[in-house]
Amino acid sequence: MLINETPPHVRRIDTDREDAYAFEITGHITAADVENMYGLLEGAYELHERIDLIVTIRDYEGFDWSAAWKDRGMFGKTRAFEHIRKCAVVGGPGWVGTAVALFRPLFSVEMKHFEATEMDAAWAWIDANPLPGPA
Repeated sequence: MLINETPPHVRRIDTDREDAYAFEITGHITAADVENMYGLLEGAYELHERIDLIVTIRDYEGFDWSAAWKDRGMFGKTRAFEHIRKCAVVGGPGWVGTAVALFRPLFSVEMKHFEATEMDAAWAWIDANPLPGPA
């Protein structure tokens, strides 16, 4: 098996603000992907009391829903809401915008869904920019 044969489905994107975090999600999300993202967020919480977050969903192929309900998954979600000021979700299947609108009143996090074509508006909303990746 080659190293890039099964690339991670959650990738962190560097930003121009220390307290702004960005992730790109692609393909089918597994329990390992959820653990990876929570680990990266927990590191952010150690550095910053509050963060802004942008999550871009591309080429979505499904989600291992059992991963969301495992003990660590629920702990990670609960802890995230204590530290996130704004969360922009960009793209994804049609139901993502509805889910964001449904859950928005339940949490103290400012949440907003943007269509994939509105990427620049999402970055502007969290007041950050992506840094160029490796060539």
